[in-house]
Amino acid sequence: MTKIFCDIADIKLIKKFTKKKIVKGFTTNPSLIRKAGAKNYSKYCKDILKITKKPISFEVFADNYKNIIKQALTIKDWGNQIYVKVPVNNSKGIFMGRAIKYLNTKNIKLNITAVYSARQTSQILKNINKKTKLIISIFAGRMADKGKDPIPEFKKSIKLAKKFKNVEILWASVREPYNYLQAKQIGCQIITVPPAIIEKIENFGKTFDQLTKDTVKAFLADSKKSRFKI
Repeated sequence: MTKIFCDIADIKLIKKFTKKKIVKGFTTNPSLIRKAGAKNYSKYCKDILKITKKPISFEVFADNYKNIIKQALTIKDWGNQIYVKVPVNNSKGIFMGRAIKYLNTKNIKLNITAVYSARQTSQILKNINKKTKLIISIFAGRMADKGKDPIPEFKKSIKLAKKFKNVEILWASVREPYNYLQAKQIGCQIITVPPAIIEKIENFGKTFDQLTKDTVKAFLADSKKSRFKI
């Protein structure tokens, strides 16, 4: 089974989507929180925690070992459902294995983000135990945007992680509803999805004839609204 998380930081939308049974958790990042209009990162995240009790990831934005550890230790104290997001590499391209290993030994649930390759997955797995929960977020959409096929990297990563019952592979950077089916087919444990695409997934199951009818209805409605004439 592939769990659906909602990739959003807007409080109004979190209120709406936390009520949906299909949504099993949430992911955020500093960019989404900024887009949502937050002025104070800590306060905004704590306000989100008042709305949902489902698993949620909050990301550090430090760029070195010392400050990543400091921020991660602070974030994890906000709530038991939190996964602390830590980038696999920092902005200089340095692998954050030391930070991952330290936080993992402290039994802090982590979501390792900005992962693109099975090689990076292998690096992560070499620095963790087999008890503390950990998510590895692989950015499928961004990979595909650059002309790279994400599927082989996912398959290799899933195979590598099989020995770790505490590790889940997450399909991140979703571009279309069909990505959910792809994630299910290859055995991803989680996919994180923007709200608009979750609503499309909820409508899965229509026949081709129903899809044709809906499409033509939409064209007809738009032509009437525009008062087109030939």
